[in-house]
Amino acid sequence: MPPEEPAKGKGSNFLTALGQHILKNPLIVKAIVDKAAIKASDTVLEIGPGTGNLTMQLLPVCKKVIAIEFDPRMVAELTKRVQTTEFASKLQIIHSDVMKVDLPFFDVCVANIPYQISSPLTFKLLTHRPFYRCALLMYQREFALRLVAKPGSDLWCRLSLNSQLLARCDHIMKVGKNNFRPPPKVESSVIRLEPRNPPPPVNFLEWDGLVRICFSRKNKTLRAVFNNKPTLEMLQNNYLTYCSLNNEKPEPGKMLDKIKKILDETELGDARSSKLTQDDFLKLLGAFNEHGIHFN
Repeated sequence: MPPEEPAKGKGSNFLTALGQHILKNPLIVKAIVDKAAIKASDTVLEIGPGTGNLTMQLLPVCKKVIAIEFDPRMVAELTKRVQTTEFASKLQIIHSDVMKVDLPFFDVCVANIPYQISSPLTFKLLTHRPFYRCALLMYQREFALRLVAKPGSDLWCRLSLNSQLLARCDHIMKVGKNNFRPPPKVESSVIRLEPRNPPPPVNFLEWDGLVRICFSRKNKTLRAVFNNKPTLEMLQNNYLTYCSLNNEKPEPGKMLDKIKKILDETELGDARSSKLTQDDFLKLLGAFNEHGIHFN
């Protein structure tokens, strides 16, 4: 039997400023591991293992666990907990900030992540290469629901669109705050991310540039969104740069007139970002690019 987590008052004090909320319910831990469908040949990446409650459930079912931990106290705690077990040789601990380290190769990621880095960490994982099979991540409930939101819903946003472009996103389970020690102020959910392989044939930075503009006023029509002086100036500069780099002569006329033409061609001028699907945005980006207008 793996050693149990140190009893409350005997282990380390947790730093909530670092997002340290240890998942203490063994049934929830087991359910997460089961949902990950880990194979015996898998290398599993765990981010922020803390005292190792999840780690100890992962080690028996996989080939190797690579745990990235920022807090040296947790590194020591986890090392001590595992070193006398039969699984000691299967654990590699990387003492580092996950946002500053190059991620290793892995097959599956399973993690109770610090909520304050949810967005940057999610996109670091979604753009990681080589591809991995899936990631099961614990998020703040509100963030999780935005990840899986659908077009037309109140929660549909830039995060939803960008995440679902790069991965299939599924809500796996709700996790109440009392399942953590210390309890966070918010409810949580587990989301499964399955990267799209092959990835969509778009430049993600350019895609995000378009989506950022469109969702700046997501309930306005696209015609109104693009009729904005800073946006028009930025697109005009991008257009001139594109023409210069490609030895093309810029077409005469105002940028606003070019955009009106594109919106008429795509029949999206009166549409609102809050209602548009991923296919609509792909169509829109393609039309802009055909006219030499880019967003990065």
